[in-house]
Amino acid sequence: MPELAKSLGLPNPMAIPKIQKVVINVGVGKTLKDQKLLDAIIVDIRKITGQQPVKTMSKKSIAGFKIRENQIVGVVATLRGVRMYEFVEKLVRIALPRVRDFKGISPKSFDGHGNYSLGLKEHMVFGETSREHLDHTFGLEISIQTTAKDDKQGEALLRSLGFPFSQDSKPAKA
Repeated sequence: MPELAKSLGLPNPMAIPKIQKVVINVGVGKTLKDQKLLDAIIVDIRKITGQQPVKTMSKKSIAGFKIRENQIVGVVATLRGVRMYEFVEKLVRIALPRVRDFKGISPKSFDGHGNYSLGLKEHMVFGETSREHLDHTFGLEISIQTTAKDDKQGEALLRSLGFPFSQDSKPAKA
């Protein structure tokens, strides 16, 4: 943290950006008909995050997507505190290096307020997932919310935590 404060020029230690929460989201649109697949996704998310995920329901019916009102359309887990830092460590040290053809994550995925979003196509990069039902793989959307004031501070925070940003992309704008 002192190195981060020095690199950002922040004299007040309370102004150093921190991670507030990590949200892991999975859309389960393909499993609308199969309850076993939905249960397997919930079990895998529970193993990855260490806590029970919440089922998200549709708010209204959409005929084009064959969705009814109050139907399960996703699974989400919000991590804070110790579990959040354990998940970030596992993501940086274990999961991201296991991604096929991995050349680093894009520094362009910041939202303008220092928060970062990342998508993984397969959940199998996490070691906790069960290998017995390999017939279903699903993608994860990971959102990291920080207390950073801008993308420059957010990127500096994530770099200090070991996030492997790709070198060929432009850095985040201040």
